[in-house]
Formats: sequence, C-alpha cells, structure tokens
Amino acid sequence: MIWLSRGFSEDLGGPWSKVEQAFAVTGKVYREPEGAKRKTLRFEAGGKGYFLKLHWGVGWLEILKNLVTLRLPVLGASNEWRAIIRLEELGVETMELAAYGEEGLNPARLKSFVVTRELEHCVSLEDYCSEWKCNPPDPVFKRSLIERLARISRTLHDNGVNHRDYYICHFLLRTPWQGEAEKLHLYLIDLHRVQIRKRTPYRWRVKDIGSLYFSAMDIGLTSRDLLRFIRHYRQQPLRQVLQSESEFWQDVAQRANALSSE
Repeated sequence: MIWLSRGFSEDLGGPWSKVEQAFAVTGKVYREPEGAKRKTLRFEAGGKGYFLKLHWGVGWLEILKNLVTLRLPVLGASNEWRAIIRLEELGVETMELAAYGEEGLNPARLKSFVVTRELEHCVSLEDYCSEWKCNPPDPVFKRSLIERLARISRTLHDNGVNHRDYYICHFLLRTPWQGEAEKLHLYLIDLHRVQIRKRTPYRWRVKDIGSLYFSAMDIGLTSRDLLRFIRHYRQQPLRQVLQSESEFWQDVAQRANALSSE
C-alpha cells in the first residue's frame, strides 16, 4: 500500500510505485536511534523540504520484549500517519502528511515509511522557553502558551489519544509571534508512539501530563502558572478540580519527580 498527496507527487515529478523507492531517498539524517530499526532524514523535492521516516522490521525479539513488559510495540510508520490523521480530525496542529506506505505481512519484518512537509519558521518550545528562568517573558505570551498547551492536552485525552513522549521539546512554535492567542500556531510532532483508543486510560493521562510537567519544571513557572494549566485542562472551576481530583494531580507530580530523579 502506498499513498502520496497530489502536491508531493508533483514535487517528485511522478508517483512512487514501490516502498523501496522511499528507502532509496538520500538526504541529511536527523535521527537514527542506536539499535532501533528506524531513521529520519530530510530531503528536498520541488524546492520544498520534507522529512522521511523509514521503519524496517523490528524483529520478533523486540516485539516479545515489549509484550512481556505490557507495552504495545511500534511496528512501523502506520502509527504515525494514523496519528497525524486523527490530530487533524481533532483540530490539533501537527505535521502535514505528504505520503505513507508499507509492505509486508510479517509484523517483525514490515517495511514502512511516512513523509511530512517541513515545518518552516518554527522553534521548539523547549528552546523558546529556555531563557524564561533568567529573563521572564511577557505575561501575555506565557499565558497564551499555557492555555494552548492545556487545550491541546485536553483535546487529545478527552478523545482517546495519548502521546507517550509528551514533552515541550515535541511542540514547535511558529515564529515570529507577538503573543496574540489567535495567531499562535503550536505543532505537536514525534507521533510514532501515539496510542488511539475510545477512551484514554487514567495512567496514560498521568504519564502524559507528568511528562509535560517534568519537561517544564526548570523554565521558571510559578504556582499560578500551574493552576492556570489545571483549570484550562479540565475546563472547570479550579476549586472544584482540586477537591475532586487531588489524587490525579498528586500522581502527575509524582510522575514528574520520578522522571527528574532518573
């Protein structure tokens, strides 16, 4: 199975008919985790930048290792392109899907790929916030970002989606931006481990929000900032949330503290 958007096919100068054509693409390798059967590279076609993520058979040992630890193994790129489509349905900004494909029936030897358009004029939220502790931002900027992060988190979790690598480094902010909420574009990326269900389990809500909190613990947030996030994440009066969900937020804090001590 292979799918290419019309624009990407035009940029290529013709369609791909086999998965091997994606594996033959050359470009700058951005990520190739040691021991993992995948890599990400950037290439250009039609004068535009694209990112290609290649997956090849993870092997039965890796599959069994995940199953023994009660984790669902990521078998290929289909996880990412399904996540992109679901986020688009939910109105959560993410990467633009240009192509995907997979080949093979054996899950241990599956070959697959996904291509996305390069997000231009963007900076990771981790880099954008890196100086906040020493140089506090305009309160309007900070408030808009916190409220948008809470809204994205609520939209995902209320619709059965959890990220599993939910850190501020996986949000890209389009720049320049002058603080207006209506002009804020925040893209969620790195979706290869996303899980999609009818309902997000409690523990995965805790893991996502705990991971997000951990990644933002050292950027100079105040208790008021944290309470703002909680209120917008739940869309309920703050006092009511803190009374009825104290255990959840304690578990979130424990998750964040556990990550910081690793």
